Amino acid sequence: MKSARISRRTLLRGLGASMGLPCLEIMSPTGRAAAQAGHPVRFLGVFQPNGVYPAAWDVIDRADGGGFDLSPILAPLRDRMGDFSVVSGLDTPARGHVQMTGAFLTGTPIVNLRNAVSLDQQIAAAIGHLTPVPSIQLGTEPPRQGNASGEPISLANTVSWDTASTRLAPEIHPQVAFDRLFRRPGVAEAARRRSVLDLVREDARSLQHRASGADRQKLDEYFEAVRGVERRVEGILNPPERDWMPPHPPGDAALTRPAPVPPASREAHLRLMMDLMVLAFWTDTTRVGTLMMAHGFSRQSFAFLPGVSSDHHGMSHHKNKPEAIAEYTRVCQWFVEQVAYLLGRMKAIDEGGTSLLDQSVVLYGCGMKDGNGHVPVDLPLLVAGRGGGALRPGRHIIEKPGTPQANLLLTLGQGMGLEIERFNEASTGAVSGLLV
Repeated sequence: MKSARISRRTLLRGLGASMGLPCLEIMSPTGRAAAQAGHPVRFLGVFQPNGVYPAAWDVIDRADGGGFDLSPILAPLRDRMGDFSVVSGLDTPARGHVQMTGAFLTGTPIVNLRNAVSLDQQIAAAIGHLTPVPSIQLGTEPPRQGNASGEPISLANTVSWDTASTRLAPEIHPQVAFDRLFRRPGVAEAARRRSVLDLVREDARSLQHRASGADRQKLDEYFEAVRGVERRVEGILNPPERDWMPPHPPGDAALTRPAPVPPASREAHLRLMMDLMVLAFWTDTTRVGTLMMAHGFSRQSFAFLPGVSSDHHGMSHHKNKPEAIAEYTRVCQWFVEQVAYLLGRMKAIDEGGTSLLDQSVVLYGCGMKDGNGHVPVDLPLLVAGRGGGALRPGRHIIEKPGTPQANLLLTLGQGMGLEIERFNEASTGAVSGLLV
């Protein structure tokens, strides 16, 4: 007996949860062929704090013109040589940990507590309506308070800026992140949120007639933040029609809700957050994400690594002492080992003749070069994935001295389909040789 056909937009629904199905034979109209049409492209920004030791990061081009040799820090990526490009020569206008963290995806420094809209949020504004969650921000380290050079350290909690004055904090608890991605509030609860937002918005608008020019600007930013919440609520009340379905499902183990307490091991915690990010992309729950591998002013201990005793921030100010440089290099290499794990997970996911990594743009690096002196030039950056055919990986791209990092953000934005000629008024052109 022939099974009844079902729509390829069919969702699995449970108590407060919903999830898209993989492509199945009983789906209409054309089964797998329909699922392969129009593969989505994802964007992921991965931030590492505290810079690198330059001599241990910088790659060397081969004399025969056959590519480049990996440096000690990048050695863990040897199995992914054809999947990423190193981009050298880009500078940041920011100074210090706080500003350099904020500029990682905006290309602009924080001035008077204000920044610009980050690349991930510009992409989310363009494609976020196509998925249940417009974007997701994940991390591993709690927010910090205090001041650094007169600026709040809290500004370095994230690299995602929704408006010039609105930051999106990363979620560091795996279970909460899982629930945010895969569990949905009920329609009645979402409707209550909508009504409250409507009341708040109307009350705020009534103030505009009496507000000063500066206050009206603040209210405009407030409205934009409210609209962002409204868009998320609207996605619950009226879920978007799915324009693509993953051809292969994640296994049951991957969809198991994490424990309420994060793993004690730093590596296990970070890899669990990476697994959640991959799962979010795999299921097309979102196509935009950022991952803070640690806080922008991180003082985490890495004593679990042999030969390492200093905290991360302390060793970054190495003062050219060999023992501190050795620790600093080993910790940076550990971060790259985790990136290699992430890229390997993405490469292993088959999306019907292509991989999740091939359908992604992954930007990894730091907002500063050498932590010893907060060096703002020649940032350590690499771009992985093929962006659905938009990127040409496997290259070492060297920009001329003085080229702003915003040029790379402009190029990646264009590769993701943004119709922009400049990026946050900070770019001077596109990075040559990165896009096809």
